[in-house]
Amino acid sequence: MRSRLRIFALVGLVATAVDFLVFLALSDKGLVLADLVAMGLAATVSYGLNRQLTFRGESNARWVRNPIVFATTAVVAGLLDLAVVLIVIGWTPTWLAKVLSIATAATVRWGVYRWVLFNIVRRELAERQDRGPSPGDLRLSVVVPAYNEQDAIAATIAALRSELEVLVGQQDMEILVVDDGSSDDTSAVATAAGARVLTQPENGGKGAAVRAGVLAARGRSIIFTDADLSYPSAMVAVLLAELEDGWDVVVGSRRHDETTTLVRARRLRELGGRVINWLTHLVLLGHFRDTQCGIKGFRGDIGKAIFERTTIDGFGFDVEIFLIVEQDQLSLAEVPVSVENRASSSVRIVADTVLLLRDLIRVRRMAGWGRYRPDPRQQLVVGRPKSIGPEDGGPEDSVVPQLAVGQSSDGSQEDSPQEDSPR
Repeated sequence: MRSRLRIFALVGLVATAVDFLVFLALSDKGLVLADLVAMGLAATVSYGLNRQLTFRGESNARWVRNPIVFATTAVVAGLLDLAVVLIVIGWTPTWLAKVLSIATAATVRWGVYRWVLFNIVRRELAERQDRGPSPGDLRLSVVVPAYNEQDAIAATIAALRSELEVLVGQQDMEILVVDDGSSDDTSAVATAAGARVLTQPENGGKGAAVRAGVLAARGRSIIFTDADLSYPSAMVAVLLAELEDGWDVVVGSRRHDETTTLVRARRLRELGGRVINWLTHLVLLGHFRDTQCGIKGFRGDIGKAIFERTTIDGFGFDVEIFLIVEQDQLSLAEVPVSVENRASSSVRIVADTVLLLRDLIRVRRMAGWGRYRPDPRQQLVVGRPKSIGPEDGGPEDSVVPQLAVGQSSDGSQEDSPQEDSPR
């Protein structure tokens, strides 16, 4: 089946062609009349085709739910289109004036829709869901991906146990170390320190290690953190409290206003982090300030439903998490962290930024293919049963379970892009 992203692009081309050709055909009737008619027809064609083809059967697609926003933005962009035509027509050919006006108006539409969707996404993420008890044999699983960490892993496990066993109880938690193909004695040291160890046959990357750990975890809440314990073990308890308070996903944020930095990163590393966060805006709608923070938590069944669909083995897997959270309309809380940047960190700033950019392109392409859409079993887990009401700190409305974007009424899956603005 063709990628819905291609259908989306094709509809945009058709609408643009209508706008351009109708304007040229009617330009002898007057520029204002020609431009208004051309833009009106193009907007009608765009909305109709996107609704019937690109987002067919998806009544819950964000922009389809907001036709007034679509129409208002089209009017504003149309007025700008007309203004550009009238301004430049005196010193350019008619066709070039229209090309410039289309480009200007398209930029405005894209920016406005992204801003509107950003606010909608953030509002949706802030709605906790009343899902009932999370399944799992244990109260908490802490997943620790580790690669050649034999010198630090025992201290990390001891710190986590000291912090969490008093809160959770020794019998109701597990520390699951995922040895990502280490060439040293990481597995043996972790086992001796009392952790459950999952050994990967070869070094696959942090994303692969976290995926394996989350899918193997037995906790009703699952939290992963770095092996060098850049985030104090007390942060795990903070994330656990938020998860047990009803959030589907809880992520640490080094950019949060209340974050405490115990040891600052080198300037190059800080700059690299800001570049990475800016690049993620090419893929995500939510404008998250820190997608790469190394501590994140999940309700157990939600975490498994997410990681069953992730494919990136490197650092780009964090972006997949946020993309799936946005797409599934899961609830997400960002919490401040205490962070101590380690000089021994294995992160390579320039090389890893280049690799992340490659992963972002891959994620965007796979989103267009519908790779991240939940199957019927996963949809039963991630569907929105009911928003927690005002008495619980949430909005008043309730939401019934709904089909995922990209899933037809008979349960079959269709390819679709991450929601961008239509023409």
